[in-house]
Amino acid sequence: MCTLLLAYRAHPEYRLVIAANRDEYYRRPTAPAQFWEDAPHIYGGRDLVHGGTWLGVTTSGRIAALTNYRDPSDMHRHGPSRGRLVSGFLEEDAAAEAYVACLRASSVAYGGYNLLLCDGEDLLCYSNKSDQTMRIEPGIHGLSNHLLDTPWPKVRCGKDGLARILAGKSFVPEDLFALLADGTHPPDEDLPDTGVGLDLERLLSPVFIKSAEYGTRCSTVLLVDHEGKATFIERSFDGGVVQDRQAEFNW
Repeated sequence: MCTLLLAYRAHPEYRLVIAANRDEYYRRPTAPAQFWEDAPHIYGGRDLVHGGTWLGVTTSGRIAALTNYRDPSDMHRHGPSRGRLVSGFLEEDAAAEAYVACLRASSVAYGGYNLLLCDGEDLLCYSNKSDQTMRIEPGIHGLSNHLLDTPWPKVRCGKDGLARILAGKSFVPEDLFALLADGTHPPDEDLPDTGVGLDLERLLSPVFIKSAEYGTRCSTVLLVDHEGKATFIERSFDGGVVQDRQAEFNW
């Protein structure tokens, strides 16, 4: 997951709104969103290389999502799969804060990451780069390949777009998918310098990424209303075929 926008207690109908894009190499084997055979209470896509996921939910109301932290020193690291941090939380029933406390002991073994966790009560974001846990405050937030709310162009534009959508009297999931489909490249002078070179910064700069080998593989919208009804919609783009999968929960 490389762009994650969320609105927490910022809309009269929805307690939580998440709109997120997963960017990955096209060749990496992936399963679309579904209930997992070996963990039927988990719903989400799945990395078929290591078995983890980038974004998932459970039938009991747990939510977890991951973005990698862009750091050239991590690019060739052969540490544990960060997607297992997401599935590990979804498989357990530990409180989000307790799960993060356990992660701290092994955080240096992993490449840089940001982990968004909701246990039904608390909504937290932990980064092993800053070794800090942030309790998500009501409002609109954005997360890409740096820390929460770092004002990269895609994060700023995404947050502004989400704010406009939520300011309307009503909206539909297609409004969020349109926001996630923005392939606009910002000007070079607005790009961050993360040490990967200008060409790669340009390639990775849009909300929706396209290139020969790497890009946005799927977009996900998660809506949770104040009564606990949740709607999870994944739109995948693998092989040039657009496919939607949807599930609803009562939490």
